[in-house]
Amino acid sequence: MSARLQPIIEVFRHRNYALFMIGLGPHAISSWMYRVGVGWLAWELTRSPAWLGVIAAADLIPVFFLSPFAGAAIDRVVPVNALRLTQWLQFVQCACVVAAMMAGWMTIELLLVLTLALGVVQTFGGAARHATVPHTVPRPLVAAAVSLDSALFQASRFVGPAIAALIIPVWGVLGAFWGHLVGTFVFSIFMHMMHVPPPERHNSRKGFLSDIAGGFAYVREHRGIGPLLLMLLVASACLRPLQEMLPGFAEAVFKSDAVGLAWLTSAMGVGAMISATAVAMRGRAAGLTTAAFTGLFGLVVATFGLVATDRLWVGVIFCALSGYTLNTLSVSVQALVQSAVDDSLRARVMSLYTLVFRGTPALGALVFGGIAEWTGLRWSYALAAAISLVAGLWFLKSRASMKEALEI
Repeated sequence: MSARLQPIIEVFRHRNYALFMIGLGPHAISSWMYRVGVGWLAWELTRSPAWLGVIAAADLIPVFFLSPFAGAAIDRVVPVNALRLTQWLQFVQCACVVAAMMAGWMTIELLLVLTLALGVVQTFGGAARHATVPHTVPRPLVAAAVSLDSALFQASRFVGPAIAALIIPVWGVLGAFWGHLVGTFVFSIFMHMMHVPPPERHNSRKGFLSDIAGGFAYVREHRGIGPLLLMLLVASACLRPLQEMLPGFAEAVFKSDAVGLAWLTSAMGVGAMISATAVAMRGRAAGLTTAAFTGLFGLVVATFGLVATDRLWVGVIFCALSGYTLNTLSVSVQALVQSAVDDSLRARVMSLYTLVFRGTPALGALVFGGIAEWTGLRWSYALAAAISLVAGLWFLKSRASMKEALEI
């Protein structure tokens, strides 16, 4: 066991990474507290499911339009400086929410504006974060560092909402917002304690749009990164939206209520956290191409299993497998891309990863949610799994060349 934990121990021996993760913990947990609070506040202000959906979507809309621009911008500056700036901007945004609540000025329209603003800041902050983390550890430890980052994120998915559930009944949503304000402040301070050497930058004489086009061209021509992101695109568009459909599965398929939904959601998150920890224990890029394919095909199996049953306890098992395999796929892709990408294009390429993994599920949810209106949830996502299976078999033909280009 100690040998398997060695990669995790190694990354924490590097001061910059240790500071990053220690500061990120409170921020990640409080971010989920904030999300729960925003959703509850939107409902309190309107009692409208439509407004609830609009507020939820506002956080992701900037990803569609700004991710490539964010990547190109971060590739022109020192990423850790950009990360510090975006963290302070998140602090200011949260402070505005708290101030509006305390002054009694909060309206659903103001909440929408502030949520959109946060989405813009997080789009640039995400690109800066992806470009910073690989420089906090030596290159051989990048896979472990990225995987632990993901494991912390998955753990915060449970801890944050659980704390919010305790705080909101006592202090209201304002208590959750105060918690996020503190968490963001702590992370910002830790960012200033880091001393990450700036990456080598060759001043681009091309225009901004040319830089963006260069990022797309690099991904398209890379024998490993291009097919890998396409594979993730298929899974993100077809199978990832199933997570947002769990309320429908809980009631329409498993004939359960909020308790059943909690079991399904928690099982998916537990599986994802175990997966991220397992990838971190590998501590190297070698073998991650196979892990990515295993994740894709495992996700197909999990989806077929989920739609084939109407028993809740069986659904919980397949949800856990779905969370495990989806996270295995996404973290393996992220670690491989981070290990193989040219540093001068890192932020641009990772912004495309963010666009694929965070942006396309919304489109997939619209498509397969629309199909479900006609066929029902089970047949709709059986179709999604079948499409993913065919695509996975097609990508499998390129596995050897992908492995050669990625596992360096």
